[in-house]
Amino acid sequence: MATTSRAEKKAAVDAAAWVFNVVTSVGVIIVNKALMASYGFSFATTLTGLHFLTTTLMTSILKMLGYVQPSHLPFPELLKFVLFANFSVVGMNISLMWNSVGFYQIAKLSMIPVSCLFEVVFDKVRYSRGTKLSICVVLLGVGVCTVTDVSVNTRGFVAAFVAVWSTSMQQYYVHFLQRKYSLSSFNLLGHTAPAQAGSLLLLGPFLDYLLTNNRVDQFAYNSGSLMFIFMSCTIAVGTNLSQFICIGRFTAVSFQVLGHMKTILVLIMGFFFFGREGLNIQVVLGMVIAVCGMIWYGNASSKPGGKERLNHSLPTNKTENQ
Repeated sequence: MATTSRAEKKAAVDAAAWVFNVVTSVGVIIVNKALMASYGFSFATTLTGLHFLTTTLMTSILKMLGYVQPSHLPFPELLKFVLFANFSVVGMNISLMWNSVGFYQIAKLSMIPVSCLFEVVFDKVRYSRGTKLSICVVLLGVGVCTVTDVSVNTRGFVAAFVAVWSTSMQQYYVHFLQRKYSLSSFNLLGHTAPAQAGSLLLLGPFLDYLLTNNRVDQFAYNSGSLMFIFMSCTIAVGTNLSQFICIGRFTAVSFQVLGHMKTILVLIMGFFFFGREGLNIQVVLGMVIAVCGMIWYGNASSKPGGKERLNHSLPTNKTENQ
């Protein structure tokens, strides 16, 4: 009875974490889309820096109130994480600017195989045939939904390559650092958010000027745009936190696979709120295929042998754990 109760409690917490991530992620995308479409605010890297600045303020307040316990993360580990994370943000923004929408979506889909590769190489994870096939079905469904025109150029390919590998490594590193140093999601976010905020706010205005030929300090701010920026930063706190919670409780691969539900919801919400991107038979068919693949993945990966880590131990710092 106690085992069943613990399993039910874990399932409820897992479901709550996924719902939290999906709601905040879709919310911040919709708000950002409105901010860019309605007010012309196209400074994506600077906006991401503001997101992490707001997250830093939140974690600092929680530390002062005693809700987040002191922890330690070695500086070399923090530096590697921030490099991966910033290359991810910058690479994604440049990839979207230099590539067609179709190739950009293909690059995003390729994060799942890359994340699988990291888990196989570094964690010695073994996937069953059913788990592998379910991942392929998800990739097929999301591809049918989102991939339209596909054109490739050299600089766009390089940007997409950097974005995919850095994003996959950053997500793998979230899970790795939480396990190795026994860090909670709040602890890890408290270490990484200030470094990301500082670096992105320094780099962001220059990169945004390079990509848009506009300066963020010369943007015509008004009450409407400032309200949307505030909403974006507030929701992004939940997005950043829920990402760390989900990857910490699961893995980067599971986060990527089930996370494509957000892609489907963004398509639907875009249809209702903006109306310019209509749903057609191809998009609906892709959604159905992707959802079926996600359900299959959840079932296949939870079965014995569906996804096994061959080496269960991970070196940890005993002093830090104590």
